[in-house]
Amino acid sequence: MSELDYLRLDGKALHYFLVVHEEGSVSRAAERLGTSQSAVSHTLDKLRDITGDALFVRAGRGIVPTSGALDLVEKARASLDSLRNLTVSGEFDPATAKQHFFIATNDYQRDFILPDLFKRVRSEASGLTFGVLPAYYTKLDILREDRCQLMIVPSPPEATDIIQRRLLTDQYVCYYDPSCRKAPTTSEEYLSAQHVSVMLSGYRPLPMDKTIDDMGLKRDIFLTLPNFSGVLDFIRGTDLVATLPSLMGVNNMRGLATHSLPFELPEMDIYMLWHERYQATPSHRWLRQILAQSCSGND
Repeated sequence: MSELDYLRLDGKALHYFLVVHEEGSVSRAAERLGTSQSAVSHTLDKLRDITGDALFVRAGRGIVPTSGALDLVEKARASLDSLRNLTVSGEFDPATAKQHFFIATNDYQRDFILPDLFKRVRSEASGLTFGVLPAYYTKLDILREDRCQLMIVPSPPEATDIIQRRLLTDQYVCYYDPSCRKAPTTSEEYLSAQHVSVMLSGYRPLPMDKTIDDMGLKRDIFLTLPNFSGVLDFIRGTDLVATLPSLMGVNNMRGLATHSLPFELPEMDIYMLWHERYQATPSHRWLRQILAQSCSGND
Protein backbone atom coordinates (compact mmCIF):
# COMPACT_ATOMS: atom_id res chain seq x y z
CA MET A 1 0.00 0.00 0.00
CA SER A 2 1.42 3.39 -0.96
CA GLU A 3 1.49 6.29 1.46
CA LEU A 4 -1.67 7.82 -0.01
CA ASP A 5 -3.65 4.61 -0.70
CA TYR A 6 -5.40 4.97 2.63
CA LEU A 7 -7.29 7.93 1.15
CA ARG A 8 -9.05 5.49 -1.18
CA LEU A 9 -10.43 3.46 1.73
CA ASP A 10 -14.04 3.90 2.75
CA GLY A 11 -16.34 2.48 5.37
CA LYS A 12 -18.40 0.52 2.84
CA ALA A 13 -15.36 -1.46 1.67
CA LEU A 14 -14.35 -2.28 5.24
CA HIS A 15 -17.91 -3.25 6.16
CA TYR A 16 -18.26 -5.55 3.15
CA PHE A 17 -14.89 -7.11 3.95
CA LEU A 18 -15.93 -7.86 7.54
CA VAL A 19 -19.24 -9.38 6.50
CA VAL A 20 -17.51 -11.68 3.98
CA HIS A 21 -15.05 -12.67 6.71
CA GLU A 22 -17.86 -13.41 9.18
CA GLU A 23 -19.97 -15.36 6.66
CA GLY A 24 -17.09 -17.16 4.98
CA SER A 25 -18.91 -16.75 1.67
CA VAL A 26 -19.44 -13.97 -0.86
CA SER A 27 -22.96 -15.19 -1.65
CA ARG A 28 -24.04 -15.33 2.01
CA ALA A 29 -22.46 -11.92 2.60
CA ALA A 30 -24.39 -10.47 -0.36
CA GLU A 31 -27.64 -11.92 1.02
CA ARG A 32 -26.97 -10.45 4.45
CA LEU A 33 -26.01 -7.07 2.98
CA GLY A 34 -29.03 -7.00 0.70
CA THR A 35 -26.96 -6.54 -2.44
CA SER A 36 -25.61 -8.60 -5.34
CA GLN A 37 -22.64 -10.94 -5.32
CA SER A 38 -21.05 -8.87 -8.07
CA ALA A 39 -21.29 -5.74 -5.93
CA VAL A 40 -19.56 -7.52 -3.05
CA SER A 41 -16.88 -8.93 -5.34
CA HIS A 42 -16.28 -5.52 -6.92
CA THR A 43 -15.85 -3.94 -3.49
CA LEU A 44 -13.44 -6.68 -2.41
CA ASP A 45 -11.44 -6.16 -5.60
CA LYS A 46 -11.12 -2.49 -4.71
CA LEU A 47 -9.85 -3.40 -1.25
CA ARG A 48 -7.45 -5.97 -2.71
CA ASP A 49 -6.02 -3.29 -4.99
CA ILE A 50 -5.51 -0.93 -2.06
CA THR A 51 -3.98 -3.48 0.32
CA GLY A 52 -2.06 -5.53 -2.24
CA ASP A 53 -3.41 -8.70 -0.59
CA ALA A 54 -5.70 -11.39 -1.98
CA LEU A 55 -7.73 -11.23 1.29
CA PHE A 56 -9.63 -14.48 0.56
CA VAL A 57 -8.56 -17.60 -1.31
CA ARG A 58 -10.38 -20.73 -2.41
CA ALA A 59 -10.48 -23.71 -0.04
CA GLY A 60 -12.59 -26.56 -1.40
CA ARG A 61 -16.02 -25.14 -2.15
CA GLY A 62 -15.55 -22.15 0.12
CA ILE A 63 -13.11 -19.37 0.83
CA VAL A 64 -10.74 -18.70 3.71
CA PRO A 65 -9.02 -15.47 4.76
CA THR A 66 -5.35 -14.90 4.08
CA SER A 67 -2.99 -14.01 6.92
CA GLY A 68 -3.18 -10.41 5.68
CA ALA A 69 -6.97 -10.49 5.94
CA LEU A 70 -6.78 -11.83 9.49
CA ASP A 71 -4.45 -8.95 10.39
CA LEU A 72 -6.93 -6.52 8.84
CA VAL A 73 -10.04 -7.71 10.72
CA GLU A 74 -9.51 -5.93 14.04
CA LYS A 75 -8.10 -2.83 12.32
CA ALA A 76 -11.19 -2.68 10.10
CA ARG A 77 -13.53 -2.97 13.10
CA ALA A 78 -11.65 -0.24 14.95
CA SER A 79 -11.76 2.00 11.87
CA LEU A 80 -15.51 1.48 11.44
CA ASP A 81 -16.05 2.29 15.10
CA SER A 82 -14.12 5.54 14.62
CA LEU A 83 -16.14 6.40 11.51
CA ARG A 84 -19.34 5.62 13.38
CA ASN A 85 -18.36 7.99 16.18
CA LEU A 86 -17.86 10.78 13.64
CA THR A 87 -21.49 10.49 12.57
CA VAL A 88 -23.02 10.13 16.03
CA SER A 89 -24.76 13.24 17.23
CA GLY A 90 -24.44 14.26 20.83
CA GLU A 91 -28.23 14.32 21.06
CA PHE A 92 -30.98 11.85 20.30
CA ASP A 93 -34.52 12.89 19.41
CA PRO A 94 -36.82 9.85 19.58
CA ALA A 95 -39.55 11.66 17.65
CA THR A 96 -37.41 12.11 14.52
CA ALA A 97 -34.84 9.30 14.76
CA LYS A 98 -34.49 6.71 11.98
CA GLN A 99 -32.43 3.70 13.04
CA HIS A 100 -32.48 -0.11 12.94
CA PHE A 101 -31.50 -2.35 15.84
CA PHE A 102 -30.95 -6.08 16.12
CA ILE A 103 -31.74 -7.75 19.46
CA ALA A 104 -30.70 -11.33 20.19
CA THR A 105 -32.70 -13.35 22.71
CA ASN A 106 -34.27 -16.76 23.19
CA ASP A 107 -38.01 -17.23 22.83
CA TYR A 108 -38.74 -17.02 26.58
CA GLN A 109 -37.26 -13.54 26.94
CA ARG A 110 -38.50 -12.57 23.46
CA ASP A 111 -42.14 -13.34 24.22
CA PHE A 112 -42.11 -11.96 27.74
CA ILE A 113 -39.93 -8.83 27.43
CA LEU A 114 -39.99 -7.57 23.86
CA PRO A 115 -43.72 -6.94 23.26
CA ASP A 116 -43.86 -4.30 26.00
CA LEU A 117 -40.53 -2.82 24.88
CA PHE A 118 -41.74 -2.42 21.31
CA LYS A 119 -45.02 -0.83 22.43
CA ARG A 120 -43.06 1.75 24.42
CA VAL A 121 -40.65 2.39 21.55
CA ARG A 122 -43.42 2.84 18.96
CA SER A 123 -45.19 5.36 21.18
CA GLU A 124 -42.06 7.52 21.49
CA ALA A 125 -39.83 6.68 18.51
CA SER A 126 -41.90 5.35 15.64
CA GLY A 127 -38.97 5.69 13.24
CA LEU A 128 -36.97 2.94 14.96
CA THR A 129 -37.16 -0.57 13.50
CA PHE A 130 -35.98 -3.93 14.83
CA GLY A 131 -34.87 -7.41 13.96
CA VAL A 132 -34.88 -10.25 16.50
CA LEU A 133 -32.22 -12.97 16.36
CA PRO A 134 -31.89 -16.21 18.34
CA ALA A 135 -29.45 -15.81 21.24
CA TYR A 136 -26.71 -18.27 22.05
CA TYR A 137 -25.50 -16.57 25.18
CA THR A 138 -21.99 -17.97 25.07
CA LYS A 139 -21.53 -16.58 21.55
CA LEU A 140 -20.61 -12.94 22.08
CA ASP A 141 -19.09 -12.49 18.64
CA ILE A 142 -22.42 -11.25 17.27
CA LEU A 143 -22.02 -8.24 19.58
CA ARG A 144 -18.35 -7.79 18.76
CA GLU A 145 -19.06 -8.04 15.04
CA ASP A 146 -22.02 -5.64 15.34
CA ARG A 147 -24.45 -8.24 14.04
CA CYS A 148 -26.70 -7.29 16.93
CA GLN A 149 -26.63 -4.37 19.31
CA LEU A 150 -28.32 -5.90 22.36
CA MET A 151 -28.55 -9.40 23.80
CA ILE A 152 -31.01 -10.49 26.50
CA VAL A 153 -29.70 -13.55 28.31
CA PRO A 154 -29.41 -15.31 31.68
CA SER A 155 -26.03 -15.70 33.41
CA PRO A 156 -23.86 -13.78 30.93
CA PRO A 157 -20.22 -14.81 30.52
CA GLU A 158 -17.55 -12.41 31.68
CA ALA A 159 -15.86 -10.34 28.98
CA THR A 160 -13.96 -7.08 29.29
CA ASP A 161 -15.47 -5.55 26.13
CA ILE A 162 -19.08 -6.59 26.86
CA ILE A 163 -21.12 -4.50 29.30
CA GLN A 164 -24.05 -5.96 31.22
CA ARG A 165 -27.02 -4.73 33.23
CA ARG A 166 -29.47 -6.87 35.18
CA LEU A 167 -33.05 -6.46 33.99
CA LEU A 168 -35.01 -8.72 36.34
CA THR A 169 -34.91 -11.80 38.53
CA ASP A 170 -37.11 -14.86 38.05
CA GLN A 171 -37.52 -18.17 39.82
CA TYR A 172 -38.38 -21.67 38.63
CA VAL A 173 -41.76 -23.30 39.24
CA CYS A 174 -43.45 -26.52 38.22
CA TYR A 175 -46.14 -26.18 35.52
CA TYR A 176 -48.99 -28.68 35.17
CA ASP A 177 -52.53 -28.98 33.84
CA PRO A 178 -54.87 -28.95 36.88
CA SER A 179 -57.62 -30.65 34.86
CA CYS A 180 -55.41 -33.74 34.44
CA ARG A 181 -53.41 -34.02 37.65
CA LYS A 182 -52.72 -32.60 41.08
CA ALA A 183 -49.70 -30.47 41.85
CA PRO A 184 -46.55 -32.49 42.62
CA THR A 185 -46.02 -31.15 46.14
CA THR A 186 -43.38 -33.61 47.36
CA SER A 187 -40.06 -34.74 45.92
CA GLU A 188 -41.49 -38.21 45.41
CA GLU A 189 -44.47 -36.89 43.41
CA TYR A 190 -42.21 -34.57 41.41
CA LEU A 191 -39.70 -37.27 40.50
CA SER A 192 -42.37 -39.87 39.68
CA ALA A 193 -44.02 -37.52 37.17
CA GLN A 194 -43.01 -37.46 33.51
CA HIS A 195 -41.38 -34.21 32.48
CA VAL A 196 -41.09 -31.98 29.44
CA SER A 197 -37.70 -30.28 29.28
CA VAL A 198 -36.17 -27.63 27.03
CA MET A 199 -32.81 -28.21 25.38
CA LEU A 200 -32.08 -25.07 23.40
CA SER A 201 -31.32 -25.74 19.74
CA GLY A 202 -31.80 -29.42 20.52
CA TYR A 203 -28.48 -29.93 22.29
CA ARG A 204 -27.87 -27.28 24.99
CA PRO A 205 -29.57 -28.04 28.34
CA LEU A 206 -30.69 -25.24 30.62
CA PRO A 207 -28.41 -24.42 33.58
CA MET A 208 -31.34 -25.37 35.82
CA ASP A 209 -31.29 -28.91 34.45
CA LYS A 210 -27.62 -29.31 35.32
CA THR A 211 -28.29 -28.00 38.84
CA ILE A 212 -31.06 -30.57 39.37
CA ASP A 213 -28.80 -33.35 38.09
CA ASP A 214 -25.98 -32.17 40.37
CA MET A 215 -28.41 -32.46 43.30
CA GLY A 216 -28.76 -36.15 42.51
CA LEU A 217 -32.40 -35.82 41.45
CA LYS A 218 -33.19 -38.05 38.50
CA ARG A 219 -36.30 -37.02 36.62
CA ASP A 220 -38.24 -39.06 34.09
CA ILE A 221 -37.81 -36.87 30.98
CA PHE A 222 -40.50 -37.88 28.52
CA LEU A 223 -39.83 -35.14 25.97
CA THR A 224 -37.18 -32.51 25.19
CA LEU A 225 -38.00 -29.52 22.99
CA PRO A 226 -35.62 -27.09 21.22
CA ASN A 227 -37.31 -23.96 22.59
CA PHE A 228 -39.83 -22.72 25.15
CA SER A 229 -42.71 -21.67 22.94
CA GLY A 230 -44.10 -25.16 22.29
CA VAL A 231 -44.12 -26.52 25.84
CA LEU A 232 -47.69 -25.45 26.62
CA ASP A 233 -49.26 -27.55 23.87
CA PHE A 234 -47.49 -30.69 25.03
CA ILE A 235 -48.52 -30.31 28.68
CA ARG A 236 -52.10 -29.15 28.21
CA GLY A 237 -54.49 -32.10 28.41
CA THR A 238 -51.88 -34.45 29.90
CA ASP A 239 -50.36 -35.32 33.28
CA LEU A 240 -46.91 -34.11 32.13
CA VAL A 241 -45.08 -31.39 34.09
CA ALA A 242 -42.33 -28.90 33.28
CA THR A 243 -39.90 -26.90 35.40
CA LEU A 244 -39.55 -23.45 33.86
CA PRO A 245 -39.30 -19.75 34.83
CA SER A 246 -42.36 -18.39 36.61
CA LEU A 247 -42.71 -15.38 34.30
CA MET A 248 -43.52 -17.70 31.43
CA GLY A 249 -46.95 -18.00 33.00
CA VAL A 250 -47.73 -14.52 31.66
CA ASN A 251 -47.76 -15.69 28.04
CA ASN A 252 -46.02 -18.91 26.91
CA MET A 253 -47.60 -21.05 29.63
CA ARG A 254 -50.85 -19.14 30.14
CA GLY A 255 -53.66 -21.38 31.35
CA LEU A 256 -51.52 -23.89 33.23
CA ALA A 257 -51.26 -24.04 37.00
CA THR A 258 -47.97 -23.68 38.86
CA HIS A 259 -46.60 -24.95 42.12
CA SER A 260 -43.37 -24.22 43.95
CA LEU A 261 -40.69 -26.85 43.60
CA PRO A 262 -40.21 -29.35 46.46
CA PHE A 263 -36.55 -28.25 46.65
CA GLU A 264 -34.66 -24.99 46.27
CA LEU A 265 -33.12 -23.78 43.03
CA PRO A 266 -31.09 -20.58 42.63
CA GLU A 267 -32.99 -17.63 41.22
CA MET A 268 -32.37 -16.75 37.59
CA ASP A 269 -31.22 -13.25 36.67
CA ILE A 270 -31.89 -11.86 33.20
CA TYR A 271 -29.37 -9.39 31.75
CA MET A 272 -29.01 -7.18 28.74
CA LEU A 273 -25.58 -7.10 27.12
CA TRP A 274 -24.01 -4.65 24.71
CA HIS A 275 -20.59 -3.96 23.27
CA GLU A 276 -18.52 -1.14 24.72
CA ARG A 277 -18.55 0.68 21.35
CA TYR A 278 -22.15 1.71 22.07
CA GLN A 279 -21.73 2.60 25.72
CA ALA A 280 -22.00 6.36 25.13
CA THR A 281 -24.08 6.38 21.92
CA PRO A 282 -27.22 8.45 22.70
CA SER A 283 -29.71 6.34 20.72
CA HIS A 284 -28.40 3.12 22.26
CA ARG A 285 -28.44 4.60 25.76
CA TRP A 286 -32.05 5.66 25.21
CA LEU A 287 -33.07 2.18 24.01
CA ARG A 288 -31.33 0.48 26.95
CA GLN A 289 -33.12 2.80 29.36
CA ILE A 290 -36.51 2.04 27.80
CA LEU A 291 -35.75 -1.70 28.01
CA ALA A 292 -34.79 -1.39 31.68
CA GLN A 293 -37.98 0.56 32.41
CA SER A 294 -40.16 -2.00 30.65
CA CYS A 295 -38.71 -4.73 32.89
CA SER A 296 -38.75 -2.80 36.17
CA GLY A 297 -42.31 -3.81 37.05
CA ASN A 298 -41.47 -7.50 36.87
CA ASP A 299 -38.45 -7.50 39.17
